[in-house]
Order: sequence, then structure tokens, then C-alpha cells
Amino acid sequence: MVDLLIFAAAGLAGIGFLLALVRFLLGPSDADRVVAFDVLTTILITGIALVALAGGRGIYLDVAVVYALLSFLGVITVARYLERGM
Repeated sequence: MVDLLIFAAAGLAGIGFLLALVRFLLGPSDADRVVAFDVLTTILITGIALVALAGGRGIYLDVAVVYALLSFLGVITVARYLERGM
């Protein structure tokens, strides 16, 4: 039963990833692309957590936390860049 729920969560995350990817590629403004990039990284972190849960590997959760921190810093940097208009 748990495997079925993990598979369903992975499927929904995949659909969300595709939708966010479309917004990232076709976004009319730079702000849309930044938000879509943030959503993509959040979904990737979810995917890493699902792989950790399915495989029973706790070390992958450390990787997900590091990726989340780097993603946060990246999005903040790009947002500040767009805010100043450089």
C-alpha cells in the first residue's frame, strides 16, 4: 500500500514538474520564470525525498536539504538582480 502511495505521489510530482517546466519555458515575464524555477526545484526536492523513502536511504534527505538551501539562495539572488534591473 505504501509503495502505491509513493508511486502516486511521484506521478503527481511529475505532472506538476511538466506544468512548471512549460511555465518556465513560455513565461511571458522574468518574474514568471523565477517563480517557475522555484517550483521546479521544490518538486525536485520532493522527488529526492520520495526516492529516499522508497529506497530506505536516509542520506538522500541530507542531499535534499542541501539542495533546498542552495535553491533558496539562488532564487533570492535572481530576485534581487531583477529587482535592481541590472
